[in-house]
Amino acid sequence: MRVPFDTLKAQIAAIFTTWGMSAEHARLCAERMGAADIRGIDSHGATMMQLYSEQFAAGQINVKPNIRILRESPVTALIDADHSLGHVPATQAMELAIAKCKKTGLAAVAVKQSNHYGSAGAYALMAAEAGLIGMSFTSVWHPVVVPTFAAEPMFGTNPIAFAAPGRKHPMFYLDMATSTAAVGKLKVALLNGKTVPEGWALDAAGKPLTDPAVALEKVLLTPLGASRTMGSHKGYGLGAMVEVLCSMLPGAWYAPTRDARHPGEIHNNIGHFFLAIDPHAFRDEGEFEDDLDDMIAALHATRPIDAKQPVLVAGDPEQTAMKDRLANGVPVPDMLIGQLKAIATQSKAPWLIG
Repeated sequence: MRVPFDTLKAQIAAIFTTWGMSAEHARLCAERMGAADIRGIDSHGATMMQLYSEQFAAGQINVKPNIRILRESPVTALIDADHSLGHVPATQAMELAIAKCKKTGLAAVAVKQSNHYGSAGAYALMAAEAGLIGMSFTSVWHPVVVPTFAAEPMFGTNPIAFAAPGRKHPMFYLDMATSTAAVGKLKVALLNGKTVPEGWALDAAGKPLTDPAVALEKVLLTPLGASRTMGSHKGYGLGAMVEVLCSMLPGAWYAPTRDARHPGEIHNNIGHFFLAIDPHAFRDEGEFEDDLDDMIAALHATRPIDAKQPVLVAGDPEQTAMKDRLANGVPVPDMLIGQLKAIATQSKAPWLIG
């Protein structure tokens, strides 16, 4: 079923409002989730409502948080999210990084005591739309990725997002998990009745799983690269790097040791990290953007192996999805429609989707 983009956002915001969120926080959460849905990142938009509903019911999400700055300098800040859903403090953090960056040329803001914040790219996009280079990282509430050679998960999908503005071409936009695939990709496959490729998920013996339902029962995802011979040690290292920036730096909790170090604690204390860079601190006006356009044009002009499949640049698939979905609506699987309707009914939110 195709759902108009604004209707889908309004439905999500309506549910959040009935949970007790302010209208502004509900709008921000729906906007950031919509940034994923409209760009074809179906794993991090409306699909996440089932998890958010479960965490809200368990008391893990504070819908009336006191979000505040704990530490601040001209180029840095640390924000306490007060256990809110991550989209609001993450938005505030990137807005603060952008404001500082425009004064100083470079700024970094970290967040602790947060929850899932949607797609990492939603925040990198904010910086690029302001004419800056943006980077966004997050830790997670539950470990699902096994280190190379390991049989138990020690990291989340720990994403990396990077966005940079051009002038003639759409921005360079990279949004990637440091696992071979995100957990949400398993959920999307399940919702659409599809199997998953070998190499995405493993069983306890290290054998590949292709049934998303089985894979989701006890998630063991591979680091980016899938195997040691294909470079999984690099994905493992990148995942650990993100953990350092998002957990150790702001004082968030490393998920695998959370229960041992904080017994009885129901909250997740997820951490995020944001970086904004002003290209004009390094180059004269327009020079960076022109050179980025030149690179993108050269990549698009690269001779492909198959003429039917041109060479793409990071951000191209998202641009294609956005044009289609703005015109024709966001495709929402029947199973997800059922989940959203059940959540709306339970929370006594109006049902806005036809």
